[in-house]
Amino acid sequence: MTLPSEIATNDVPLLDSGHARLNQLGYKQELKRDLSVLSNFAFSFSIISVLTGITTLYNTGLNYGGPVSMVYGWLVACFFTMIIALSMAEICSSYPTSGGLYYWSAKLAGPNWAPFASWITGWFNIVGQWAVTTSVDYSLAKLIQVIILLSTGGKNGGGYVASKYEIIALHGGILVLHGILNSLPISLLSFLGQLGAAWNFLGVFLMILIPCVATERASASFVFTNFNTDNGVGISSRPYIFLIGLLMSQYTLTGYDSSAHMTEETKNADINGPRGIITAVGISFIVGWGYIIGITFAVTDIPYLLSKNNDAGGYAIAEIFYLVFKRRYGNGVGGIICLVIVAVAIFFCGMSSITSNSRMAYAFSRDGAMPLSSLWHKVNKQEVPINAVWLSVVISFCMALTSLGSKVAFDAMVSIATIGLYIAYALPIFFRVTLAHKRFVQGPFNLGRYGIIVGWIAVLWVMTISVLFSLPVSYPITLETLNYTPVAVGVLLIIVILYWVVSGRFWFEGPVTNIKI
Repeated sequence: MTLPSEIATNDVPLLDSGHARLNQLGYKQELKRDLSVLSNFAFSFSIISVLTGITTLYNTGLNYGGPVSMVYGWLVACFFTMIIALSMAEICSSYPTSGGLYYWSAKLAGPNWAPFASWITGWFNIVGQWAVTTSVDYSLAKLIQVIILLSTGGKNGGGYVASKYEIIALHGGILVLHGILNSLPISLLSFLGQLGAAWNFLGVFLMILIPCVATERASASFVFTNFNTDNGVGISSRPYIFLIGLLMSQYTLTGYDSSAHMTEETKNADINGPRGIITAVGISFIVGWGYIIGITFAVTDIPYLLSKNNDAGGYAIAEIFYLVFKRRYGNGVGGIICLVIVAVAIFFCGMSSITSNSRMAYAFSRDGAMPLSSLWHKVNKQEVPINAVWLSVVISFCMALTSLGSKVAFDAMVSIATIGLYIAYALPIFFRVTLAHKRFVQGPFNLGRYGIIVGWIAVLWVMTISVLFSLPVSYPITLETLNYTPVAVGVLLIIVILYWVVSGRFWFEGPVTNIKI
């Protein structure tokens, strides 16, 4: 007779493998371990949310290369993202803790470098996550504004255009809703996470069907071979345009570290955490490519879609949906319904992003790295890091306030969501293939002898996109057209290092165990 895996022959419960590994790493089980592999995957898949990223930056894809840049750029970005995901999954299998990246860096960098490696990785990770939440929820607020605009007649029909203050207020309201949902017990949040993943998955397939409604459709030749160089930004080099166009894809493919941050709440996390990371990226690749191809078949006039004078005020995908139904049925109601479906997907994305943010803040403060760490580390009766949840809400709102000053300032803030986060992804992988390449102990999920080469490819790709997305995106270069990405990331790096030199190095020792190993 086979005994259940949780019960020993002496009737003493055996620990879940993730729970046991957490204890081996020196941490108590304080969060409720109630997530299945499906739930773990759902959080990362909802944060990647191809409906969010592609919808938000479809204008960028159309402007820089058009169909070729989006269709083939997606394949390039997904290939290298999967390489990064595989490397992260291997490390996650060895160290399944909510700290994720910063904990990995500490363990892989070795005792001499552990505090500094952990410090810089952790701060880039958490600030990058806050920037992701800021970007996602602000994008939702903008989309809701477009839905209101189209519902009231569109720009050409005198539709209502919200002010920047109304948009920021809406953004704040969305964040508060996400904070309330993330204050619920993990069992309910798990259900919402799975619902969000299902909504994203099914929503993509509904959007792919849009060309079936269209009275005018693009040809296959247009979708797979048209390269748009008429961008109006003074850039004519096709390779340069294609590389800049990768931003849409790479921006979308972020946030899958969420599976690592949820490992202390995931059953058998040393196996299911890595599965969540890889599956989220893999399925996003398939449905995202389908979404890009499907929507692009409904593109018939790129200049008009990008024009600020169209009904959606220049929001390309919104204009596509609206026009398709307006031309077929005489009104754009069907297009507005499609936008509502996308908006709900973005809402779930923001909700899951706050979940990941709060777990990272909880773990980072558990090790004393944040100001007022004891406050952010508190867990309520439902075993939820409640203070960390609301910290993430407040900081994400404060970051969005830069939009009231200038678009340049806001774009610089949000750029950290891609480059800053990927730097955090690359650091532990770099330490794994350099300082720890001989002493790294692989977990149940591993890449075997290919771990080193896969890791190096991952690191080199992050270095490549860090340069690419720091290049000018418009000529001539002025204060308004300058790409402030390197400035934003550089300022973050300077602040983090100065904080370390002035204060952190005197008291931060890296991850601190709270039980005897």
